[in-house]
Amino acid sequence: MRAWTGSSADPLGLDVVHVQAKRYAADRTVHRPDVQTFARALQGAQASRGVSIATTRFSPGAIDFAEEVPSRIILIDNRRLGELMVAYDCGVQEAETVTTKKIGGDFFTSR
Repeated sequence: MRAWTGSSADPLGLDVVHVQAKRYAADRTVHRPDVQTFARALQGAQASRGVSIATTRFSPGAIDFAEEVPSRIILIDNRRLGELMVAYDCGVQEAETVTTKKIGGDFFTSR
């Protein structure tokens, strides 16, 4: 497991968002105790917002806990992480370009 924990301000500087990123084996699930530990860290830092990113999935218990805890915790699993990477062109490379063609509207009428 690799972990990184840091914080950054929102664009307006109104709040600090703490980020935790963990790299787990593909077959591992992040469970409630892992999210509880992150919530305690947020509480210790007197932070109200956190994002936990994992290269695997979160258990139903972990998801339920994140929704119930007073601190706002966003969970980003491997699937959502991939979607965000593609959407924001971060850490991805263009693999193939596909050209789509259509028949010109005047091709058959101009002869």
